Amino acid sequence: MKLFNRKRETTPCTVEVSHTFESLHAHVRFSNGTVVHPGDEVLVHGAPILAAYGQVICEDRTATIERAFLLERMWTKLTGNLEFMELCEFSFSEEVKL
Repeated sequence: MKLFNRKRETTPCTVEVSHTFESLHAHVRFSNGTVVHPGDEVLVHGAPILAAYGQVICEDRTATIERAFLLERMWTKLTGNLEFMELCEFSFSEEVKL
């Protein structure tokens, strides 16, 4: 249950899904230059895009952006900076001498 109604806006976008040897990614680009800020939520409408290996698929879609309040935005920035290290993966390996 949300206490406040957040501002929503609908915007056209392009979704690019790549599943190649060089790149595995999914990107959303807003056609009208809309910017997403920390704490905002984006919902892209339509069926999931499934790219087979070796494919790059681009589709025009519509997205709904639910804007965060100022307090949510500040909280997201603060906790995002503190939790950054959870995203890092460290590896320690022995050097092998032949």
